[in-house]
Amino acid sequence: MGKNNQTRENLITLMGFQMFLDFRIFFFILIFFLYVLTISVNVVISALVYSSSNLHHPMFFFLSHLSVCDITLTTSIVPLMLPGVLTGSVTISLPVCIIQLQLFCTSLTSECLLLVVMSFDRYLAICNPLRYTSIMSRRLCFHLVFLCWVLGFTAMFSLIICLSRLEFCGTDIDHFICDFLPVLHLSCSDNTAVKLHQLLISIITGLFTSVSLIITYMYIFRAIFKIPYISGRQKAFSTCSSHMAVVFTFLGSLFGIYILPSTGKTLTANKFLSLLYSIGTPLFNPIIYCLRNMEIREAFKKTYTNGAPEKRPKLREV
Repeated sequence: MGKNNQTRENLITLMGFQMFLDFRIFFFILIFFLYVLTISVNVVISALVYSSSNLHHPMFFFLSHLSVCDITLTTSIVPLMLPGVLTGSVTISLPVCIIQLQLFCTSLTSECLLLVVMSFDRYLAICNPLRYTSIMSRRLCFHLVFLCWVLGFTAMFSLIICLSRLEFCGTDIDHFICDFLPVLHLSCSDNTAVKLHQLLISIITGLFTSVSLIITYMYIFRAIFKIPYISGRQKAFSTCSSHMAVVFTFLGSLFGIYILPSTGKTLTANKFLSLLYSIGTPLFNPIIYCLRNMEIREAFKKTYTNGAPEKRPKLREV
């Protein structure tokens, strides 16, 4: 009992970006600016989808939850990272470290599942447009989003419970976040079962996400290439190009960290890849949708340029 209490009182030191100590002020301002911009843009997207009747469609409903995922992801990381940027390192308790791990792992998993749901939405819109409205009902949209959040939280919570039962002897993590493997390396007890648990979840999530996206876009591209007119192909492709850009950026950074072999990759490279999915992608997602989607741009102009926001109407079937 005493050993467990002692373990829970352990302090973890996140070493952060030691290579940027000479530029700490500039780096702090840069990260803080990107963080504020990320939160602001994602909040604006969510507010637009909530308030504008023109955006009460499944695609934008899923996009608003993608923004919530991005807000949760970057907020679970950046506020703890910023003090370490100024001081060179930051010390937190083990429970705080594990809570951070739970939050950003849940966000990552839920975002992967949401990207799959969004690809299914684009598949229905392009390959089966006549039945799109009847299939992608408001109830189904809520159920799909709820399932993404529940599965993301449950899968990670089961892993975190197993991880928190280990005994920890180390204190220093050469990273700016409490990622799974760096935290596991601090353990001085047998962690084989936890590694197998994490491997199982990663394989299931990674395979399901990758295979689902590949199969969905194979059908989408086949449907697009069957369109006889070039203008029709371009219009159909534009409806899924934003989602494709988000998928490649987000999953590319995750595969670079967790799937590609670690030989040849330095800790600095891993840190920058982690920065990409924790700050870059959450900022990139809403910007790419805003730039490529006319409906969002029009809703933004109507809401924030031409006067007071619309009164929120009763939600219709999406």
